[in-house]
Amino acid sequence: MKTISEPAGPTSQPHFVVASFARCGHDNFARVLEKHGLLDFYALGTRRGTQGVSPAHTRLNPAFGLMNYALAKCLPPFQGESMRFRLFPLFDRWVKSLLIPGQNLITSYAFANAALKWTREQGGVTFIDAQNSHPKIFWELLTEEQKRWRSPYLPVARHYNQRGLESVEQSDYVFAPSTFVRDSFLEQGMEPGRVLLYTLPLNLNWFKPADADRPESRPLTILNTGALCLRKGTPYLLEAFRLIHKKEPRAILRLSQTIRDDAKEALRQYADLPIDWAPYFNLAFEDQRQQYLERLQTSDIFVFPSIEDGFGFVVAEAMACGLPVITTKNTGASDLVLPGVNGEIVPIRNPEAIAEAVLKWWSLLKEERRVPNVQRLQEQLSFDMFEKTVMGHLAAIGC
Repeated sequence: MKTISEPAGPTSQPHFVVASFARCGHDNFARVLEKHGLLDFYALGTRRGTQGVSPAHTRLNPAFGLMNYALAKCLPPFQGESMRFRLFPLFDRWVKSLLIPGQNLITSYAFANAALKWTREQGGVTFIDAQNSHPKIFWELLTEEQKRWRSPYLPVARHYNQRGLESVEQSDYVFAPSTFVRDSFLEQGMEPGRVLLYTLPLNLNWFKPADADRPESRPLTILNTGALCLRKGTPYLLEAFRLIHKKEPRAILRLSQTIRDDAKEALRQYADLPIDWAPYFNLAFEDQRQQYLERLQTSDIFVFPSIEDGFGFVVAEAMACGLPVITTKNTGASDLVLPGVNGEIVPIRNPEAIAEAVLKWWSLLKEERRVPNVQRLQEQLSFDMFEKTVMGHLAAIGC
């Protein structure tokens, strides 16, 4: 594929390259490194760069973004995702062509395996930003879940999982966005000093509690804004809502129409439940972002019972809007939850525990009018805290 711009020239000190097939949390790493004069360039498979990174330090290849969009539009979710993963070796080849000896590389699972290997061979340091648990743990947890529901689908394509395992082998360090992710690597024998814990930042100018008080006439309104699939615990969410609905007949469950193939059968089985559906909201567009924010601010309790989730960004969004959150220990964002203070942590695959936690918080909201305080989150989820943590890690390991 055509290189849009030339690679950075030689540098007198170790500098960094960040490589991301699509827009994701890597933007934050690139912004921090740019701010501290450590970024050689940010390689993106998109047509636009990111705010906070100069065009001089941006390398774009929009062909990947175009193909990614076409696959998502033309194919069913699982098949489209699998084909998208087939593009990673091409992206990898492009990134490798941009590198020069001595640079350090930050990327994610499977994106740039050959580039990681070449970086190490040339004396650079390699980092994986582990947005999910260790690929082996990820595969085992979700393969078991697919079997439980007799799903004909795999958790992800096998070739992607294999590339994920290979990328871990080529990484010197792993950035882990949660203790759940960190512990999955420690369980697989990685030395603690190689796993660097951090928390993803959230745009707190967007997400904040509602200005108006909660209307007393509003029925219990439960929200989940994540994708619906077996990995996110959708069947357990639906069964929990059935239990809740028996005790609170006016209760409403709000869901988004982002549905993976493996959740469709479960949704058919619970078609009798009162569900308030919303389309997918693209937060890059202000009008859709405002609709999404309004949906958060006019709900009562957020439920996110994932079987596996490296962080679960939607949990942070809900908490920043003042909603108590019911989530599982396997959702990395459970690090933000203080049981009894701003939500509850329940076991995976346990609809009874979910229902009990929701009804507990519904009672607190009605009788004590207890609303979680979001002040503590503002520091935890700030970009300043992310910057301080990442730069602290890099200084500690000598980069």
